[in-house]
Order: sequence, then C-alpha cells, then structure tokens
Amino acid sequence: MAEKKKSLGKEFTKGIIIENPVLRLVLGTCPTLAVSTSVVNAIGMGLSAMIVLVCSNIVISCLRKIIPSKVRIPAYIVIIASFVTIVQMIVKAFVPALDSALGVYLPLIVVNCIILGRAEAFAGKNSVIASAVDGLGMGIGFTVALCCMATVREILGAGTFLADAQNLLVLFGENTLGGFNGFTVIKDSAMLKPMTILIMAPGGFFTFGILMACANKIAESKGKPKAELKGCEACPMAKNCALIAKGENCGSKEEKEEAKA
Repeated sequence: MAEKKKSLGKEFTKGIIIENPVLRLVLGTCPTLAVSTSVVNAIGMGLSAMIVLVCSNIVISCLRKIIPSKVRIPAYIVIIASFVTIVQMIVKAFVPALDSALGVYLPLIVVNCIILGRAEAFAGKNSVIASAVDGLGMGIGFTVALCCMATVREILGAGTFLADAQNLLVLFGENTLGGFNGFTVIKDSAMLKPMTILIMAPGGFFTFGILMACANKIAESKGKPKAELKGCEACPMAKNCALIAKGENCGSKEEKEEAKA
C-alpha cells in the first residue's frame, strides 16, 4: 500500500517538475506563446486544459481494453474533443470575457499534443487512478509554466499584474473582492515605460527560451537530461505513420532536401 502511494506521488509530481510538458518536454508551445500575455488568460487556459486532461485520461483508461489498437488515435481524439466542447460551452456561458480573450486557442485544446500525448503514452496503458493523477500533475505543470511566462510578460510588457482579474473572479459572484481587477506595477511615464515587445511574439519566444534555460539548469543540477526538441519518433502518431515506417520524417520536399544537405 505504501509503495502504491509513493508511485502515485511520483506520477503527480513528475508533470510539475521532472517532466513539465512545456519546459521539459517542449509540448504545447503554440497556446503557451499565444495566451501567456496575461496571467488571467494563462490561468484560464491552464485550468481548461487540466480539466480536459484529467477527464479524457480517466475515460481513455476505462476504455483502454475495449478500444481496438488500429483506431485508438481517432477514438482518443473523439473523447478529447467531447470534453473540450463541454469545457468551451461552460466557459462561454459563465466566463464570456475569458472565452473572448482565449479565442480560437480554447477549442484548439483538441489537438494539443500534451493531451493526445498523455492519452497515447500513459492513459491507454495504465489504471484509472494513475491516469487521473498523471493528468492532474501534467495539467498543473502546464498551468505553472503558463503562469511563469505570463507573469514575466505581463509585468514587464504591460506594466500590470492580474489585469482583468474579474474575468475569472466573476465565477464567485459580481464585484468579487470589492471589484478587484489587478495591479499597476509599472506606470507609464517619461522615465519608465513597459517593454511592449514582451507581449508580442518575439517577447514570447525570448521569455520561453529564458525559462527553458532555467529549467535545464535546475535539471542538470539534479542529474536530469536537458530538454530538447524531439524528432518525429516522439509524435503520438509515430506508430501509425507510414513515413516513419520507411525511415523518413514528415515535412515538405524542400525541408527534406535541406535536411539532407
């Protein structure tokens, strides 16, 4: 019994620290860069992805012995898409401002490689409880990485922190916390101005690189390998890919010729 608890504890913490999906596995970078301009948006996206992760992991684990191997990826996508639709409808109904802020990136959780990757690599092979814990840990890790990026970009790029907090606090009632709507950290003046570039695309890549470097440094100090971009073999669809079976990688003809050169 003690070993089981210890195992579940490791499954939970690995997604937060050792195998952080964004900073260590380098997955889900598109929504990470897109919505991390604001801490409130980052929390909203992180919580949405975490709910989908946990729920889809549970259902996929329950059905892992029923779903035929040849159609498991389409089946996983249908299950994930169902939960994404439910989450999107809830957000649209109760937090419409957040739904507008996240835009297309909320429904695109369906194709987030973190969720499909955990379904293929873990939920389809492990028990329901372990899969739920794995989804929760990965979801928290994703949210933490988003919030770290958003904190840096919002404070230095916009001069605010938790701006538009009522977009989330509205869930607890109107004018929660006396209408609290964030802090102004850097006031725009002739002497000091926010670095607007940090809330633009180049600032997102710069912040992402800095945080990955910090994560690598911490990993090295603990004897862990560096995070690095994986090839096609790391793709959840790798087992079904005809190109990989032939010893090739996906990509355009020009990209392949350039790689050979």
